[in-house]
Amino acid sequence: MNWNPSEHDCVSATGDAVACEFGEGLALLNLKSNIYYSLNGVGAFIWELIQEPKSIADIRGAVLARYNVDAERCKADVDALLQGLAENGLARLQHEALV
Repeated sequence: MNWNPSEHDCVSATGDAVACEFGEGLALLNLKSNIYYSLNGVGAFIWELIQEPKSIADIRGAVLARYNVDAERCKADVDALLQGLAENGLARLQHEALV
């Protein structure tokens, strides 16, 4: 999958997973593949954010506001998680609407 979104593109959960608390994070079951995934606390926070479509910029901003992390590290980690979720069918990328 080619992952090169703009910060205005939106990401949302696909609805193909069920989640339950697991320690300080979440366990996700992909209902199509029957594969389990685990998310740490930051991943769980992002998972909650994408239950409704959110721009990548908004997701990064929310993580920066909540956690003590520099902007470059935040961008790299958020992008990696969102790409991983999308590649595993747990999230979808919606390109910004052209006006």
